[in-house]
Amino acid sequence: MTRVATDIGGTFTDLVALDDKGNLITHKTNTTPPDFEKGVLNVIHESGTSASDIEMFLHGTTTIINTLIERKGAKTALITTKGFRDILEIQRCNRPDLFNLVFAKPKPFIPRYLRREVTERVATDGTVVTPLNEDDVLKCVEYFKKEGVESIAICYLNSYINDEHELRTLELVRQAWPEVFVTASVEITREWREYERTSSIALNAYVLPMASSYLDRLETKLGSEGFEGKKYLMQSNGGSTTFTQARRTPINLLESGPVAGVLGSAILGEIIGVKNIISMDIGGTTAKCSLIDNGKTTVTTEYRIQRTERYAGYPVMVPVIDINEIGNGGGSIAWIDNAGSLRVGPESAGAFPGPVAYGLGGTEPTTTDACLVTGRLSPANFDMDVDMGKVKAVIEEKIAKPMGVNVDEAALDIIRVAEANMVNALRLVSVRRGYDPREFAIVAHGGGGPMHCAELARELNANGVIVPNSAAVFSAWGMLMTDVRHDWVRTVICPLETTSADEINSIWNGLKEEAMQRMYNEGLSNKEIVFQTIVDMRYQGQEHTVPVQASTITWDENTGTDLLETFHKNHEHAYTFRLDGTPVEIVNFHLVALGILDKPEIAKIAAIGDEIIESEGTRNVLYNDKKWHETPVYLRSKLKAGFTGNGPMLIDEKTATTVVLPDQKLSVDDYGHLIINSGVK
Repeated sequence: MTRVATDIGGTFTDLVALDDKGNLITHKTNTTPPDFEKGVLNVIHESGTSASDIEMFLHGTTTIINTLIERKGAKTALITTKGFRDILEIQRCNRPDLFNLVFAKPKPFIPRYLRREVTERVATDGTVVTPLNEDDVLKCVEYFKKEGVESIAICYLNSYINDEHELRTLELVRQAWPEVFVTASVEITREWREYERTSSIALNAYVLPMASSYLDRLETKLGSEGFEGKKYLMQSNGGSTTFTQARRTPINLLESGPVAGVLGSAILGEIIGVKNIISMDIGGTTAKCSLIDNGKTTVTTEYRIQRTERYAGYPVMVPVIDINEIGNGGGSIAWIDNAGSLRVGPESAGAFPGPVAYGLGGTEPTTTDACLVTGRLSPANFDMDVDMGKVKAVIEEKIAKPMGVNVDEAALDIIRVAEANMVNALRLVSVRRGYDPREFAIVAHGGGGPMHCAELARELNANGVIVPNSAAVFSAWGMLMTDVRHDWVRTVICPLETTSADEINSIWNGLKEEAMQRMYNEGLSNKEIVFQTIVDMRYQGQEHTVPVQASTITWDENTGTDLLETFHKNHEHAYTFRLDGTPVEIVNFHLVALGILDKPEIAKIAAIGDEIIESEGTRNVLYNDKKWHETPVYLRSKLKAGFTGNGPMLIDEKTATTVVLPDQKLSVDDYGHLIINSGVK
């Protein structure tokens, strides 16, 4: 029997299959919007895998984030507390771009005429100030029916501390209108901050019909192919969940594909004994990076979609592995701005028409085209015939002539600009957060990661590059190694010095009871369930918090004292100062419930012994030193454990090319991973 993971990206749909002996099968095919399930079935068929032989199916998808970005979700309405109809409009007063005189707040996903108020009020301590007026709820339903609403979001003031009114409203809506999609904020988050909670539930309701329809179609297609195994979906928190749960809270799938690559990087580091890692995923449309400190990923509930330096974006208060994403990938379009400067991205040529090299009608130069001109990529590695004359002509017309340089220089400049954008993203997750890149290795994955990360590591002064086996489909590989995971975050403000251990344990026990019920419903037993605990802490009077890992779910009178010093250190690391003697508060209790799934062992590759592995030939490559180097080319499939070589080198495989720069060294480990020293002295 086989374990299969599929990952839908903006350009390609990837598959990794792993049998009981640890042997890997990998494949890529084109993503098929809007019928994404077709791409999933295509990649299964093309890989030679039979759906009836799949024991476990894991799936990651960009359909949720794409629906939000493209605004192709359902007609959605909001029921909220009287006086709070405009919270999605008011948002926050802090602006990401302080001196932008034409700054505009993000446009709400739910228009004002579909935001309705009801009479009810709960105080900050959870007491009911004004009972719920049920007639108001029923009037809202009648109004929404007339307006043709498809999905309803419910969010009341302070419902995170007392959910009585929200749950009753949910019941009333379902009784009055069984056909409509409806969801309440307490099903998504139990944290405070009214705007962020309302935004989160609005976005969940917006994608709910689409996600439910997509998962229904995918499940039906798999069943028609004879699939009878277990099936899971990758969540943004780095764990998996069932199809049933995902239909209720699809917003948890927001970054399901990218976070799998981060999780895979952490697991890879554990396998090879490297704990400090920067995961760098360069695909066809974007580049995504995340830092793993001492083997641990960072999970945040302060994520925002579409956020940039000049745009506030939309908050999503669900646990998401902290990722920095930029619009630079293999399909990113190079262009000249009004000031005559070269830019790369964020617009992408995508899978269709794609780069000029694809021959599908693309007319704009991309990073992939530039890599062909500079010799990093070979036309022989493409599934289609590449017209290099046309590729060079487009770069000459659109970039070289306006800049007054030749085609080779223009192509190199495209690559350098793209890599400069990527280095800036890497600095944001490392240097800007107080980490020394010299203590971290970059795990390069995605189709473009192996090609660019040797240069990125040199620019960042990172401690080398690891190119994993199956790098181009590494996010799907990461899914194979996931466990079932659910997060419960509850806002309860507790002064650390005056709150007893019994009070703390009462909170943890309540969360644990909810968690156990969810895990039991998903077919997990006690021996498969593991808990992790995190508390978000702050100095009294502060606005925001710092997460602190707690070692136990059962506290005694010494636990808080032990956590205090860890909090001071974490705060100093994040903000460069500590306030010893200042009262400290716990704001959020965060319980992570893991359902540990069986994982097959990864098979080692054959050792090289006394064998000498010869190159397949050479390619002339234009590197960033502006010199052409005759570079030996090796096939990755022929490399064996223990192989070493000096740069410059190119390692070709069907779905990626690894570039080793002059003055760098490469070695192959027992599992077939490529290890490149960064060349930094």
